[in-house]
Amino acid sequence: MSTPSTPSATGRHTAPRNDFADLAHLVRRAGLLDRRYGYYAAKISITLLVFAGGCVAFAVLGDSWWQLATAVFFAVMFAQIAFLGHDAGHKQIFRTRRANDVLGYAFGGIVGISYGWWMGTHTRHHANPNHEDEDPDLDIPLLAFTHGQSRNRRGLVRWTAKHQAALFFPLLLLEGLSLHWASIQAVWRGEVKDRRIETVLLGAHIAGYLTVVFLVLSPPVAIAFIAVHQGLWGVYMGCSFAPGHKGMPTYTDASTLDFLRKQVLTSRNVCGGRWVDVALGGLNYQIEHHLFPTMPRVNLRRAQPVVREFCTQRGIDYAQCGLMRTYRYVLQHFHDVSAPLRALARSTR
Repeated sequence: MSTPSTPSATGRHTAPRNDFADLAHLVRRAGLLDRRYGYYAAKISITLLVFAGGCVAFAVLGDSWWQLATAVFFAVMFAQIAFLGHDAGHKQIFRTRRANDVLGYAFGGIVGISYGWWMGTHTRHHANPNHEDEDPDLDIPLLAFTHGQSRNRRGLVRWTAKHQAALFFPLLLLEGLSLHWASIQAVWRGEVKDRRIETVLLGAHIAGYLTVVFLVLSPPVAIAFIAVHQGLWGVYMGCSFAPGHKGMPTYTDASTLDFLRKQVLTSRNVCGGRWVDVALGGLNYQIEHHLFPTMPRVNLRRAQPVVREFCTQRGIDYAQCGLMRTYRYVLQHFHDVSAPLRALARSTR
């Protein structure tokens, strides 16, 4: 079951400094940090072949409303390709940063996300997960993740925060466009390392995507295709990342946690079979991923019982639950955080 959405003090002040070193020794001895070249060669090849097959089907089907089915297909494939970019960004595929970055830029270009922008924000998230001031994943104006954020919302964002539990999934329909827009802004402002490469990749994606869609499809079908594709891709991405941390404890600068507890106490795993592993791109092992971000995705399942047993022995809360229950926790958290706004609205009537 999951832990509550309030800070847990389990082991915070008496934790030995070598806790993480002890766990890392166990994981390394089991070979769980070794590269898995065969797995990624097969995973990448199959993913790209299926994606290419979808492109052929799109061209053959032509101007038809049945293309909305391919829009659903491409929403799934964009997410799967983005997961591979995530793995490359964490150096899970190759040993060297350069080799992983080449793949990361390529995957980012396919789905229209700036790899450099994503690396910057995601690195900050991993350094301070669920930190109220330092985690960029808690800096989403339309939502409030803590009571402090809820009190500070004004205008339209105050209204969306007040009803955020009901609006959460509908708002995810905009997540795909938000990722594109944030990428464009970062490249335009020069906030990425390789601005020239990012400009070419994003420009090629936008031009290629719109050209192909409007060349093959009539305007009404094209607009509907883009809406379904981008909307469902956003929902898929949001539903994949949200379970890992939303509704888990948040912290401020006043909090003092060692690395092990900072990563474990703010994260939640999602239980399930291998279909969940595939559907969520390994993000269902959020605790293990945060502790060992360079661990190849395929090894996370094997690492999970090792980490859980270690946490149990050290008295560290380890949160996990099923997929549907995870979303219930997330929505309940959003509902609880926005309660003061609803109470204030009732008192002013």
